[in-house]
Amino acid sequence: MARKIEKNVGEIKLPYKLIPFMKYRLIAYTFSIAVLVFCIFSIVTKGFNWGLDFTGGTVIETNFSQPADLNQIRSILDKNGYPSALVQTFGGQRDVMIRLPSSEGDMNVGTNVMSLIHQQVDSNARIQSIEFVGPNVGEELTQGAIYATLATLGMLLVYVGIRFEWRLAVGGIVALFHDVLVTVGLFSFLQIEIDLTFVAAILSVVGYSLNDSIVVFDRVRENFPKIRRATSAEVINVSLSQTLSRTLMTSLTTLVVVLALYWLGGPTLHSFSLALLIGIGFGTYSSIYVAIGLALQLGLKREHMIQPVVEKEGEDQQSFINQ
Repeated sequence: MARKIEKNVGEIKLPYKLIPFMKYRLIAYTFSIAVLVFCIFSIVTKGFNWGLDFTGGTVIETNFSQPADLNQIRSILDKNGYPSALVQTFGGQRDVMIRLPSSEGDMNVGTNVMSLIHQQVDSNARIQSIEFVGPNVGEELTQGAIYATLATLGMLLVYVGIRFEWRLAVGGIVALFHDVLVTVGLFSFLQIEIDLTFVAAILSVVGYSLNDSIVVFDRVRENFPKIRRATSAEVINVSLSQTLSRTLMTSLTTLVVVLALYWLGGPTLHSFSLALLIGIGFGTYSSIYVAIGLALQLGLKREHMIQPVVEKEGEDQQSFINQ
């Protein structure tokens, strides 16, 4: 049976047993700090495996006479000295883009790659364009990606600060930084290539994590005026228990789609889908133990969530006249 907690009229009913989430928040804090320290250490010592979008390189666009076998093209390039070549279709199954990092490119790279394709894949394949992306362009993309992420976090900080009590706002923003840092840190540790799709995934994780936290914040704000004979931790436990089914269903259905992208989307979507997997998993955790848990640690109480009643001017005189 669900635990009964009195409110002003009736009782709060839960679909299942009340879960004491806040009882284990110190364990969660220890876990989060350990993970963040590990991620920061990995970023400082190992750095990142920047992709062609950031480092510069050669982009070759080709048109095949028949639908291209991307795995065959990757295998041939790998065996002939181009192990980091990124091969993907664009526009149609016959249009193939081959991207090579600057370390594997030279003045004749386009000719060499097309010679391999003509000899071992499709003798009728045509070159549509060959472009070289310099390191200066890659540096601009890196700075733009960092600025875009910081600007997004800044605007979300303003939004959450205006809409919610400042303790909740701080918890929500710290949870966003937590999820982003964990995702970036694990990519650094695994040395997975980071490209522009990764940046898109990070911004998606930020939005997903914030939405999850806001759902919990709204329920906490609704329950504080209703549940009068309970501590702040108990009110938060009730709110989290009420939103748990929604949180789990949303996370699981999203993860199913992301897993499908990871396994079936090909190498092009690996970094994007993996970043979403990590971010969504930790985002669900952080909305419980980082966002709302930190707000409780900062001293969130009932009086912070209930708007004071402002007496209108002249209201006491009207009461005197009615008497």
